[in-house]
Amino acid sequence: MLKTRVITAIVLLGIFLPVLWFAPLIYLGALIAIVITLAAWEWWRLLFPNNQRRAFSYAGLCLLNLVAWLMYADIEAVKILLWLTLGFWLLVVPFIMKQSLQLNLVSWRWPLAAIGLFILPACWFALMHLRAVSMTLFLSVLVLVWAADIGAYFAGKAFGKHKLAKNLSPGKSIEGALGGYLLVMVLGILGATLFADHPYTQGNFFALIQSSWGWSGMILVTALCVAMSIQGDLFESQMKRVAGVKDSSALLPGHGGFLDRIDALLPVLPLAGLIILMAS
Repeated sequence: MLKTRVITAIVLLGIFLPVLWFAPLIYLGALIAIVITLAAWEWWRLLFPNNQRRAFSYAGLCLLNLVAWLMYADIEAVKILLWLTLGFWLLVVPFIMKQSLQLNLVSWRWPLAAIGLFILPACWFALMHLRAVSMTLFLSVLVLVWAADIGAYFAGKAFGKHKLAKNLSPGKSIEGALGGYLLVMVLGILGATLFADHPYTQGNFFALIQSSWGWSGMILVTALCVAMSIQGDLFESQMKRVAGVKDSSALLPGHGGFLDRIDALLPVLPLAGLIILMAS
């Protein structure tokens, strides 16, 4: 299993890193669009586990919607899309998660299918905006989410005693979540001080927020980003458990599916994109 995970990770990095560092921006946009399309395919399969044949049509419709927004929407329309997406994560998802495993999937599958056609493209626009501003900003937002996950894993292993959401994800603990937040805060402080003026790390997410909104603003924004990354992870876990599956798919051997890899990013990216738009 470990060998499979390592091989898959090497292959993904072998594709992603050259496109990120050396290819024109349009190629990165195409690559992320492919990921979004595959995630849409998995999204449908979670919502309609007994009607998976239409997942291809749904994925194509999501891609078509992304292209339509790209061709016809101006920046103000994209901002509205990001705000609506953020509203979904802040207002609708907590209500859904409150129902835990008693969620009536039959009642929610079509609304969530419709919503998915917009929240997934919204992540594409947020990512591309972050990358258009700078490589450092793009990577620092990804590092924030990855650090929250890594910190939560190791802190949970070492100190986890109190379950964060026992029914949705038994392996997650309150101590783990706090450990993830502390690790991100350490990185945030370093990013806003030691690395704020370094040629390769200036303009990182933490430094930009601190320079615009001060230390209190940076701490609050970082806490919100970490909390939403955890929310994205737990929400996908809920969807998988309600659908009765372990992974969103088997597209990534040893890792599950694309949604399993980007679930924590889905709520954070629109938030980060809007914050940068407001701070700039």
